[in-house]
Amino acid sequence: MSTTVCQVMGFIVSSLGVAGCIVSTAMDMWSTQDLYDNPVTAVFQYQGLWRSCVRQSSGFTECRPYFTILGLPAMFQAVRALMIVGIVLGILGLLVCIFALKCIRIGGMEDAAKANMTLTSGIMFIVAGLCAITGVSVFANMLVTNFWMSTANMYQGMQNIQTRYTFGSALFVGWVAGGLALVGGIMMCLACRGLIPEESHYKAVSYNASGRNISYRTGPYKVGSGYEAEMKTRKGAGYEEAPRSEDGRRSYPSKYDYV
Repeated sequence: MSTTVCQVMGFIVSSLGVAGCIVSTAMDMWSTQDLYDNPVTAVFQYQGLWRSCVRQSSGFTECRPYFTILGLPAMFQAVRALMIVGIVLGILGLLVCIFALKCIRIGGMEDAAKANMTLTSGIMFIVAGLCAITGVSVFANMLVTNFWMSTANMYQGMQNIQTRYTFGSALFVGWVAGGLALVGGIMMCLACRGLIPEESHYKAVSYNASGRNISYRTGPYKVGSGYEAEMKTRKGAGYEEAPRSEDGRRSYPSKYDYV
């Protein structure tokens, strides 16, 4: 029962993590404009992995997708790749995990096959969670670097100061989703141990005859009768074996030969 509960809970937690990764990747608020020095502004800017948006004070929002790939920074493209890989692995892990659930019987699938599928889905969830956490952390590091560079330029009194950006809500969603996928994968790996069937080890026992040591040899099987043993016991000092005829038969003397 505990194995089934651990497996189902791992499936639910991993499903929430994969759904959170999808939502985080599709969100536009990966980076938002810092309003610390300018709390009242007519324009509010925020950016995502796929487009940048501008929201005016009137409530009108305009978004513009990134039309080029080569013009984007390499780290930005790496974050995209990590999030996509995490989503793909998470979806594949969910498909494998559905067929590996112990409470679902499909044909004559054995517990050993379900254990292997559970372990595979758990590894996929762990890798997907690590990809999501790594991608969000790399993007957060880029924001921190650009933020302090913009702050240093501001204190130096340089003109044409770029807009500073800070953490958006998508980063926190991505961190939580990656953590859920990681925890769900670990729970699936733990549930795999309970699904492995126990192997029974049989010890070989040798049986010996109680009276005498009997050795068996391989060879042609010879059928014998008790007549030969009886005849050997009857042989004595005055016993002579009857002569054989030409066809191999023994000829015994009759009562007329003694007359």
